[in-house]
Amino acid sequence: MTTHDGLPVPQRYWSAATIWLALILAVLDSSIANIALPTIARDFAAPASVSVWIINAYQLVIVILLLPLATLGEMFGYRNVFQLGIAFFTIASLGCSFAHSLPALAAARAIQGFGAACIMAQNGALVRYTYPLNLLGRGIGVNALVISAAAALGPPIASIILSLASWQWLFAVNVPIGILAFAVGRTSLPESPRSGSLDLIGAGFNVLMFGCGFIGIDALTRHGVHWLNFVLLAVAVVSALALVWRSRTEVSPIIPVDLLRNHAFAMSIVTSIASFSAQMLAFVSLPFYFEGILHRDQVATGLLMTPWPVAVGLAAPIAGRLADKWPAAILSTVGLLVLATGLASLAFLPPHASALSIIWRMALCGLGFGFFQAPNNRVMLSSAPMSRSGAAGGMLATARLTGQTAGATLAAICLRLSGGGETTGLLFASLLAILAALASAARVLKRERRDARD
Repeated sequence: MTTHDGLPVPQRYWSAATIWLALILAVLDSSIANIALPTIARDFAAPASVSVWIINAYQLVIVILLLPLATLGEMFGYRNVFQLGIAFFTIASLGCSFAHSLPALAAARAIQGFGAACIMAQNGALVRYTYPLNLLGRGIGVNALVISAAAALGPPIASIILSLASWQWLFAVNVPIGILAFAVGRTSLPESPRSGSLDLIGAGFNVLMFGCGFIGIDALTRHGVHWLNFVLLAVAVVSALALVWRSRTEVSPIIPVDLLRNHAFAMSIVTSIASFSAQMLAFVSLPFYFEGILHRDQVATGLLMTPWPVAVGLAAPIAGRLADKWPAAILSTVGLLVLATGLASLAFLPPHASALSIIWRMALCGLGFGFFQAPNNRVMLSSAPMSRSGAAGGMLATARLTGQTAGATLAAICLRLSGGGETTGLLFASLLAILAALASAARVLKRERRDARD
């Protein structure tokens, strides 16, 4: 059993290692699947519009199951649901490597998505129970470093594997990692109290809200305006309203309205959604910007995208350590203003800018994002009671995915503009980063007003 002051050493290190291995599985698999998509489509003789469901099946299941699985973590123990996720992800990875048709591969990817959702929904709670409070920011920062490293290494790892073997090995390599993570986690991950129950009706509304919203937005950006898309979005909105209304009276609500009444927690969620919207909007726009506006080829574009995640990986552990001693809201606000500055400076680059001019601006964006992420996540986790760590972790992951989905949608809209859509996307991303900084700063102002009243 763990106490509120985290796990003892060396169990703490083994628990952290298990969490890192599981995160590497979930993040690495997402990025390498993107790289392999054209190869898989050719192998199955499938059109690109159909093969994209190899990606969508994985993402959709994660989005619709994060919050219900966070509740299940509180019911059955975070460790048990986390371990279940590792097991399903590992078995599904083996299924992906043996899939002989596109529908079979998409089905295996959906099961992988269930495993990844189990991992992501419990990740925040397990970090909270693993580290003592005075080291929580440091632990979150190292997690961000692991995620950034996995995201940065995904494309080159995928390229190396595809140059030596078939695409099936992209999924087969997950199996030994998954087995190792499961074995280490059995004895190292922290135990947690169990409470609450699953609101099945609320879970149904949650599935409709995220499922119909995800499919409707995806179809709208890919296939244009159609009445069915608006029907799906209408169902998503009605389901969201019904879910929020129902959550007001439930003891263990799918949407943790009890946590959202906490000003620091609520503004951290708003900050996270706006920030990840800015990040994804920039990530989708930048390749088109580099190739179409700055006249770089595909290889150069890939290299120029690298400084951002590398800088995040360097900044996040430092920001996490600082967040254990300094107000996290101030660190996040400063980081987001740096991100906004970096994005705006990219948008105003001349057409023949040097590689060095692009690299330092991309690194500036990464440094800003790194200084936002770890402190903001620390506020979300530490402002919730220990008994609600699962709900806090579920909202943390949901806010990230919601922001990324919104950012990808905004990028599609900007790129549809006739000329200059890439630059517009970067400027809009800078504006979103400024709005996120304002939301972050509101936490500081609220605390100062409270201190003045006291």
